[in-house]
Parts: sequence; structure tokens; C-alpha cells
Amino acid sequence: MALHKLLVDDYSDDGYSLMAIHCTIEDYRVAYLLNQHLNINLVRKSQDLDFKYIAASYSIYEWEDKNQLMTWNLVSNVCKKEEDSLTSTGSLFKSQNKIIRSHNLIPEFKKVNYFLKIDNDGSFINEKTLIHKIQEIPQIVAVYSIEVSLLKSKDNLIFN
Repeated sequence: MALHKLLVDDYSDDGYSLMAIHCTIEDYRVAYLLNQHLNINLVRKSQDLDFKYIAASYSIYEWEDKNQLMTWNLVSNVCKKEEDSLTSTGSLFKSQNKIIRSHNLIPEFKKVNYFLKIDNDGSFINEKTLIHKIQEIPQIVAVYSIEVSLLKSKDNLIFN
């Protein structure tokens, strides 16, 4: 009997735009400010984006634009977890040292705080005007577009 395998080496979907957002405010404030300035309606999903293998979870907000057939996602890139320290104290007594370890959704962009992913399914998005509108928000330090094809960890951007 013949054995058939389907090999999927690379997830390549150019049906979305990705923007990096640098700011130090909380995720709900970023979602609120984007809603106000872009006339969208990002809402926090009931469950965070969870990666079990590193025990990290990332907040995610979503809005489905049924008129334009687009899905907008705002996802945090940084997850800080308190973990036990693995260092040996060299004493007879247990040491309860805790450290805060930071995990990134997209490790190539460690300094990015949030990503705005827009699934457009071939529809046209004017990224320059969108970036310009986001730059007008005083709390946001920087925003820029990211070329998705250059990402090594683009599989982490598959939310559904």
C-alpha cells in the first residue's frame, strides 16, 4: 500500500498587514486609543493567546469589519512571568529567589510592545495613512510596517 504525505514547510499568507507599535501604556489603553483614532471597535477576546511550551500568554484584541471583510487584531508582544530562580545558593537552606522573565511573541522584534495585524484577504489597505493616523496618538512613541515574509516566527501570528 502506498503512503502519501503532505508536507507543509512554510505558512505563507500575504493576506494580512502587520504593524509594530512602540508604547509603554497598558494594552486596554492602546486598544481604546486605536478605537478612537481609527474608528474601529477592538474588543478583548475572552481567552489570551496562550503558548504552553514556554508558559506565556499574550493579551489579544479583535474586531471583525464585516463591511470591508477584514479582521483587526491587536496583540501584545511581551509577556512577563515570575519564575523560580535556578541558581544554587550553596547553603543548607532553600532560597526562595524569584526572577521576572520576559517572553516575546515575535522574538525578532524584542523591543516592540504591540502588533497590529489586519487580515485583509486581498483588499487594499492604505498603510501609510493608517500609520500616519496612529502616529498622531501622543501616547504612541513609534509605529511602522513590518514585512511579514522576512519573519522567522510568523507562525506565532496564526490566531484562529
